[in-house]
Amino acid sequence: MNHKRWLALAASFIVSAAAHADGLQDLERFLRDVSGGSADFTQVVTVPPRANADGVAARAKTKASSGRFAFLRPGRFRFDYTKPFEQTIVADGQTLWLHDPDLNQVTARRQQEALGNTPAALIASEADLKALQGVFDLQAQPDQDGMSWVQAVPKDKDGPLQQVRVGF
Repeated sequence: MNHKRWLALAASFIVSAAAHADGLQDLERFLRDVSGGSADFTQVVTVPPRANADGVAARAKTKASSGRFAFLRPGRFRFDYTKPFEQTIVADGQTLWLHDPDLNQVTARRQQEALGNTPAALIASEADLKALQGVFDLQAQPDQDGMSWVQAVPKDKDGPLQQVRVGF
């Protein structure tokens, strides 16, 4: 059974906007004006509850991870996960490498295949809101914690990602 996962990505971006009028406007400005940057991130993955043999639903399981990322458009980025385990993901526009120090292993894949509709695709993509809207349904969310937010729901419903929230 394919379990859908929820993902929230909270990142503080340096955006040269004077005011946060709307998350979609901030996303468009970010795509247009910011070609590179770095920020701390928190990622929360939630597996929805499943009913046990008695039909009683168990609690949803969550897993939080955090670290720092940097990007340079188009297509280059680095995610350094520090909690709960160290892991590094690096992409150069062609290849994506995943380094797992606990396993002493590096895995390489074609970047286009590996990214799909992931949060990294939002951050490191070409500076084109319309292209993102071809892959994600984008919706402005209420401001929270001094940041404006955008929720992105993949149009491909078969993937493991159900939604991502990005804050500016």
